[in-house]
Amino acid sequence: MTKTYRPYSPKQAFLFPPSPSDWLPEGHLAHFVMDVVGQLDLSAIHQRCQSADPRGTQPYHPVMMTSLLVYGYCVGVASSRKIEKKTWEDVAFRVIAGGDQPDHTRISEFRRVHLNALAELFTQVLGLAKKARLVKLGNVALDGTKMKANASKHKAMSYDRMQKDAVRLRQKVQELLAAAEAADAQEDAEFGAGCRGDELPEDLRHAESRLARIKQLKAELEAEARQQDEEAAKHKDDPPPGPAETPLPKHQIPRTKDGSIDPKAQRNFTDPESRIMKGSEGYVQAYNCQAAVDEEHQIIIAQAVTNQAPDAEHLVPMLAQTVANCAAKPDNLLADAGYFSEANVCETTKWGVEPFIPPRRQKHSEEPKPVLGRPPANLGIKDRMVRKLATKPGRAVYALRKKIVEPVFGQIKEARGFRRFLLRGLVKVRSEWAFIALTHNLLKIYRAQPHAT
Repeated sequence: MTKTYRPYSPKQAFLFPPSPSDWLPEGHLAHFVMDVVGQLDLSAIHQRCQSADPRGTQPYHPVMMTSLLVYGYCVGVASSRKIEKKTWEDVAFRVIAGGDQPDHTRISEFRRVHLNALAELFTQVLGLAKKARLVKLGNVALDGTKMKANASKHKAMSYDRMQKDAVRLRQKVQELLAAAEAADAQEDAEFGAGCRGDELPEDLRHAESRLARIKQLKAELEAEARQQDEEAAKHKDDPPPGPAETPLPKHQIPRTKDGSIDPKAQRNFTDPESRIMKGSEGYVQAYNCQAAVDEEHQIIIAQAVTNQAPDAEHLVPMLAQTVANCAAKPDNLLADAGYFSEANVCETTKWGVEPFIPPRRQKHSEEPKPVLGRPPANLGIKDRMVRKLATKPGRAVYALRKKIVEPVFGQIKEARGFRRFLLRGLVKVRSEWAFIALTHNLLKIYRAQPHAT
């Protein structure tokens, strides 16, 4: 007796209209994303859409477009072209789009226009995590990662190189113009004056455009340096900012001893606000992405991006954002040696938070020497921290840091593939990082639900 097969008719039309919700199993991430986005306050996006000219093509529904972007970032698909392709080929994207296939230009434009509003959804999703009791604020770990900018480090140029290249290119342009004039004169003598000539030589066009770009970057660098000098002079006698108004660190143009711009100060041709930083892959054109992570479910409770490579200046602003976002303060703050300074330890203590920040990096095989007895009364802040982290309870608490925050960056960079920003410029990059953090938290909430698939 031969075995029969299940019927296979790929071109058979549906006899009854199918329900798109039946195409995915119950508890699928796509269903969860649509449910969550449907609960979020998208009034800022709706207002922007309604204020546009009512004439022309009807816009796609903001809930659908937001859901597409949120789901795309959740599964590591951020490119607008790839999202458009998925709405044709991927069942989950098709279900979210409701059978529509928005063009990639519409997806990209929606993200560009509503970028700030999309980034502000971070606090709403964090609120959902708090309601789900996924945030406990016991141990909070702070760390930073260098995320590659949408630019090559080979497109960066130092201030000294700008000055030298500007002189060299000006001379080259003059030589090329002289050669072009000589060629014109020869052709006029050969073919007669008034005959149409060819376009500018390629070498001349390239030299002129590069010279113009170098002049622009050099002027921007000098203007930024003047602005920093003016701001420093204006706020010279101001008292230090309070905890609630602690700003994120800003990149300061390096100076020489006489106050002039350091010849090594750099600007990138593609993304001038990005900086060359040292990361796990060596020196890269990047931004410094910060995240404060709660221990209980690895929820990101505060996030930020700057183009300032050192981490220490980020600690107090990130602590302030943590308290503001959660309306409560954590018990302990864990950070690596890159965040240590006596001022940071004192400021953290003022907030009523216990700091665990080693003054220097420890090797993996290195164990702190055990301490005995009470600490001397005249012990300094640095020595007190060393002593605290050498105790058994101190070692146990600080050992949690790697388990709390470092897996988060691994999940973002390795599991979801976000190793480089799509957007350029500090403002846009900050919004994109907030959106990445938002979707990280959304995945944590989803996986904490029963029957998640």
